[in-house]
Amino acid sequence: MHRRAALAAGLAAVCALPTARRGRAQVGGGWSPDRPVRFIVPFPPGGATDVWSRMVGEAMAVELGQPVVIENRSGAGGMVGAEAAAKAAPDGHTLLFTISPFIQSPVVFRRWPYQPLEDFNPVGKLGTTPLPFCIRPEIPARTLAEFVSFARGKDLSFGSYAAGSTGHAYAQLLSDIEKLGMTHVAYRGEAPMLTDILGGRIACGFHSMTAAGEYIRGGRLRPLACTGRNGIPSLPQVPTFVSLGYPATFATAGFIGLFAPARVPAAAQARLAEVFAGVVANGAFQRRLLEIDTIPGWLGPDAFRAEIAFQLKEWSDLAAAMNLTVDG
Repeated sequence: MHRRAALAAGLAAVCALPTARRGRAQVGGGWSPDRPVRFIVPFPPGGATDVWSRMVGEAMAVELGQPVVIENRSGAGGMVGAEAAAKAAPDGHTLLFTISPFIQSPVVFRRWPYQPLEDFNPVGKLGTTPLPFCIRPEIPARTLAEFVSFARGKDLSFGSYAAGSTGHAYAQLLSDIEKLGMTHVAYRGEAPMLTDILGGRIACGFHSMTAAGEYIRGGRLRPLACTGRNGIPSLPQVPTFVSLGYPATFATAGFIGLFAPARVPAAAQARLAEVFAGVVANGAFQRRLLEIDTIPGWLGPDAFRAEIAFQLKEWSDLAAAMNLTVDG
């Protein structure tokens, strides 16, 4: 089944499911949206973040009693959309659905159009996903070691779904460790990067299984290793970087989460978190996530805020050590 067809089937199944919280008293003190809720997604349609946002939005809409509208606003490593969300009315009707570049991009761009911890209130964390490092299949390499041997002395380019993202930093780190001298090409999201690697315009890069899994399983991309410590559920034969002896930095897991502008009413934040938690706890929804190699891992607002603070410090240290900066 093609990815789009699979996604459509998954969304239909999610919408038909009762959420875990139906019939309970509302934690949010009776707050409910009085018009459609908007998810700002700071990356283009077709990438993993867009797919996750639509899955979550469809499921939350059932319980909230209002549609969830996805607004894709890409640019500057996700900062354009995040800044728009930070400046939105803090009434619970505009939320930011995003991933790790939310905290990474300001560090490497060295400008802060928003403060992740001050300008947003976390609603909750959906989970994470391992990222496979993929090459074009015509490259004569079946293992990461073979790719390293092939790439030395060649002027190869690697892509990233956002300047300053995990995919950018980890590919650059691989290039630096192995002295490959690869050139970085930044994209405004995963979908255009995927188009270019399939079209032969770049040699390699980190992708999500959510967006690229169909092409990996179809042999149009070749995964050589992945981030994280536990591997890719549907591709257990793909080793992790740390299992191959690379630094523990490659084991760091990013996040997928939902945020509200700061000063959102406590009742609205609580209700949104309650509904989001119910969606993530649903067994059928979790199975759908695992089918696209996304690992459910709910964190509520306070625990998610603590994780964001930790990852922001960790990322700042890594960027400083690598002298990782982006002009723009």
